[in-house]
Amino acid sequence: MTTATKIDLGKLHKADYVAPKEPVLLHIATARYLAVAGQGRPGGEEFQARIGALYAIAFTVKMTRKFGGRQDYTVGRLEAQYFYDGNPAAIPKDQWRWQLMIRTPEFVAAPELAEAAAKLIAKGKPADVKQVKLATIDEGRCVQMLHVGPYEREGDTVAVMGAFAGQHGLKFAGPHHEIYISDPRRMAPEKLKTILRLPVAPV
Repeated sequence: MTTATKIDLGKLHKADYVAPKEPVLLHIATARYLAVAGQGRPGGEEFQARIGALYAIAFTVKMTRKFGGRQDYTVGRLEAQYFYDGNPAAIPKDQWRWQLMIRTPEFVAAPELAEAAAKLIAKGKPADVKQVKLATIDEGRCVQMLHVGPYEREGDTVAVMGAFAGQHGLKFAGPHHEIYISDPRRMAPEKLKTILRLPVAPV
């Protein structure tokens, strides 16, 4: 692989990002991400601040590599994992825990993140950029399906995914994972497209 070959992880791992209208079973191999954790209402102040920090690091690392003659790559879509005990509908959204993520090539190293954070802070960017880390996630067997509509209606799609899993002798067994295809700032809620992924295990 030469530095002239720009890597697009979305295309390299196209099978991981299928967006079917009906649930499907997939095996998701171990993947590396830029990630930043937090707690609070999705779309709230902390959530938005952490998205900004995540993208600031992602693009600073990418451009530093590109102009330094090192391997270039495409910055991927925003993804997120949500962590909660029990039914999320019964938990106040300001108590939701989440991890925002951008899939990132394996060759990106921790010192590059530290260098990027230092550059951004020197330019007056918020200290949130120091919270962005590298994370390796191994989801394994998952149910995946496209959700079309407002985020608040995702429960309907998750119910369909749960019934599908049950038909295959499986149950949900990991964090709720979302992959954002649409930008909610530019798309009407009823047209939003979000890939939902849930790890599963035998009942």
